[in-house]
Amino acid sequence: MTDTVNAAPPPVTASPSVDPASAAPTTAPVTAPALATRPGRWIDNWNPEDHTQWETEGRAIARRNLRWSIFAEFLGFVVWQLWSIVAVTLPAAGFDLDTGEIFWLISIPSLVGATLRIPYSFLVPKFGGRNWTIISAGLLLIPAILLAIVVGNPETPFGVLLLVAALAGFGGGNFASSMSNITFFYPQREKGWALGLNAAGGNLGASVAQFVVPIVITIGAGATLNLPLAGWIWVPLILVAMIGAARRMDNISSAKADFAGSAAALREPHLWVLSLLYIGTFGSFIGFASVFPKLIADQFPEFSAIAIGGASISLAFLGALVGSLARPYGGRLSDRFGGARITMLAFAAMGTITIGVLLTLPLGNFWLFLGCFLLLFAAAGIGNGSTYRMVPVVFAVRGGAAAGSGDVSTQRRAAAALGLISAIGAYGGFLIPQMLNLSFQTTGGYAGAFLGFVAAYAALLVLTYVVYVRSGRLREHKI
Repeated sequence: MTDTVNAAPPPVTASPSVDPASAAPTTAPVTAPALATRPGRWIDNWNPEDHTQWETEGRAIARRNLRWSIFAEFLGFVVWQLWSIVAVTLPAAGFDLDTGEIFWLISIPSLVGATLRIPYSFLVPKFGGRNWTIISAGLLLIPAILLAIVVGNPETPFGVLLLVAALAGFGGGNFASSMSNITFFYPQREKGWALGLNAAGGNLGASVAQFVVPIVITIGAGATLNLPLAGWIWVPLILVAMIGAARRMDNISSAKADFAGSAAALREPHLWVLSLLYIGTFGSFIGFASVFPKLIADQFPEFSAIAIGGASISLAFLGALVGSLARPYGGRLSDRFGGARITMLAFAAMGTITIGVLLTLPLGNFWLFLGCFLLLFAAAGIGNGSTYRMVPVVFAVRGGAAAGSGDVSTQRRAAAALGLISAIGAYGGFLIPQMLNLSFQTTGGYAGAFLGFVAAYAALLVLTYVVYVRSGRLREHKI
């Protein structure tokens, strides 16, 4: 059923007029309707492709919405990754948890977040970008506050801890709705820049959470840990995001959910190929970012928390930071050399570096281990950018085969595919910790999992070459 309140006004059509001198019918020029606002910060007649509208009013409105979208999505990633650092500290706070249970607390937010990305991508047109940003940011209060409550009592059952950790998946879902919302605000020629900023701002939340939480829970705590602060400190910022979204963001009445485009994208074989590649790149980034604090604590416990003054710092935050900063370079290199070639190089580097991690583990050298992992994060970050860049190019080439490249139908399928691929790729955040957990439970170490990662990267490299690099027609389009 169509929401008549949110529906866009009917299009303005030209009507014939009569020249009084000749009585011959002529057509009056059509003027693009001006922007109109309604209560609830709804904007009608939004068209960023209209150059005049964009330069006079549109750009400023889009940038204002982008700033608050980045802030809200940043907090989403913060909440999404809180348990990656909190779970590692629970035994020191008196919780009786085994390694398998800790891995589940680390990985369950990624499982839930990846699943929520699919419905979240359709909720902006339903509620409005501003309205859904308020709601989705407000939902972050639930896992933040509940985390603060449950980690304050070491007697909390594991099932309750797991449920609260699962609710942190709300933060992972925010990425899809945030990216969907910003897509409606920007013209085609500036979408890449805007979406890149939006994604980078969100990804940095993982690094900030892993840097700030160890400091906050240890500063002034003496021999104990102030674990509840890991949740409470984000509550004021979430409230700021909600108020800022309410006062400074807008709803666009012309934003429509593209169910037909999503259905068409699901029938496209390349969606599933690109999803596998994105699991290998973004899935590796978010998976290793989640599990990095745990790996450091297990392999090099003396470096798990470095005391500085009255606080402790975990160097695990460097992984997510390096991966986030490397992502834009993947897109830039892809523009010059082609996304498939850069993706192949990224998988080659990830496989080689993972072998290096395997070789360094028996040496017991933390700094060598850290250096290898930071290189792995950098390669995964570059692969994120290059794989994401491939999506619209691949769909443009596929659309050109049947309907002329760049047509509206092709753009709709590409936009829908980006949302679906981002959701599927996020499942890597669950798979990687669980593979490490399985390896530890069966062999007592992580070597088996890392060997599996090497094999997966090799297979994905071959897949990229066979499907996109070897094909002459695709190579012509610099995929």
